[in-house]
Amino acid sequence: MKQQTIMKLLAGMVGLGIALGAATAHASPSKDRQDLIKYYKGKYPNIKVDDYVYGALAFDADSKAQYDAIMEFPPFDSQIEAGRKMWETPFKNGKTYASCMPNGGKHIAGNYPMFDEAKDKVVTLIDALNDCRVANGEEAYKPNDMKTMGPLTAYMRTLSDGMMMNVKVNGPKAMAAYADGKKTFFTRKGQLNFACASCHVQNAGTRLRSELISPAVGHTVHWPVFRGGDNLVALQNRYTGCFSQVRAVPPPVGGTVMNNLEYFHSSLSNGLPMKASVFRK
Repeated sequence: MKQQTIMKLLAGMVGLGIALGAATAHASPSKDRQDLIKYYKGKYPNIKVDDYVYGALAFDADSKAQYDAIMEFPPFDSQIEAGRKMWETPFKNGKTYASCMPNGGKHIAGNYPMFDEAKDKVVTLIDALNDCRVANGEEAYKPNDMKTMGPLTAYMRTLSDGMMMNVKVNGPKAMAAYADGKKTFFTRKGQLNFACASCHVQNAGTRLRSELISPAVGHTVHWPVFRGGDNLVALQNRYTGCFSQVRAVPPPVGGTVMNNLEYFHSSLSNGLPMKASVFRK
């Protein structure tokens, strides 16, 4: 019944145009971000851009107060601790994750995803962690495995708390990957003929049943998140859920489509501080 209600509401919104999609088809990443912020501020002039890091909570003072109370004693500390132990446990060769990463892995997560010219593709933080494992003789984790990669990335991103997102798009190949991710974000898909932008651009701040919809700017500063307690969800897992909700076949997690989507999506949060390992409903 709940799913049917959601589908009816989504279907009723299909007639709305995709704001900004065509107008910014060839815009720079900086221009895209500025246009989206201008659009949001036009609808919600009293919400500060810095508050977008709280997602939908920025639109509801009561929900934000509940979030603040939960974050005083997070119910997921044990998972963060598990991630810390994974991070600090040496590989069989005696090296650790920190040995693979610039600055020992501190204050670097906001640079991801990044376009790797040598590999000719977008590399996510999960890719970087798996590259580290393979380089040190370990098997790669599955990118959507929340029992292994989940706690590891959740902890590693805490090492970058407060870092400003700084996803760079330099050069024609990087721009092509960015444009591909942007196309996925704005393209209607599935039986409901819906795009990511249908919810997170023109319907940001409105309610879908009892839940407020979050704006795309600020989205990527806090993933993975703990939903409803200690249920860890990574960003691309959430993408998968969104594809499924509009009755579209989700692309593979960690594949080119998903990585390029994360690349575009993450660049929209440039200049906002990372807030790793947070609670969401």
